[in-house]
Amino acid sequence: MNKIFSLVLLFFFANPVFAFDREEQAVIALYEKINPAIVCVDSQISDGMSCGTGCIIDKNGTILTSAHVVDVGNSVVVTMSNGQNYNAKVIKKLGENKDIALLKIDVPTELKTVKLGDSEKIKVGQKVLAIGNPFGFNGTLTQGIISRIDYTKNRIQTDAAINPGSSGGPLLNKNGEIIGINQAIYNPDNNISNIGIGFAIPINLVKEYLSEMDSS
Repeated sequence: MNKIFSLVLLFFFANPVFAFDREEQAVIALYEKINPAIVCVDSQISDGMSCGTGCIIDKNGTILTSAHVVDVGNSVVVTMSNGQNYNAKVIKKLGENKDIALLKIDVPTELKTVKLGDSEKIKVGQKVLAIGNPFGFNGTLTQGIISRIDYTKNRIQTDAAINPGSSGGPLLNKNGEIIGINQAIYNPDNNISNIGIGFAIPINLVKEYLSEMDSS
């Protein structure tokens, strides 16, 4: 019996995939697929750096992020998931409540991209994932649900952890499609850390803004 038990343990540790259930395997696979298309966006300011996140939406180097991540910067540097750095140009920027910006980097090869989803189909209670660079911890994955949909203010509320540095990153559905761009956290006590209330701009609204950019 001990010999059989030892063989079972040996097989288990030699095949670590069996350590994860189906849901975990799906999340791991999604992260490994999407993370190469998520970048760190550093904008140089007078007293340091403003850090945020961006999503590669075009294989030639077009990056979607939040306008407030780059609106104070003298220069913008994008860091890929593999650590490669590129100087980025701000192509378009929509401030105020729109808070969307497009960056462009010149790359020698085609890049991995992330797909824009449909935020009209989202439901409260739906599981979501967020990938970003909170406090400079690149490629951080968090998970939660859609907590509330504010149709008046066009905001998706989620309990997936979003912190400073996560702005501009994707809120993803289980298919790995962007349903929102993470924008802000609720901090009534002026605490800069997450308390379980974060907000994202619905991706359909972002797509409208992108269309406006293209036609302008």
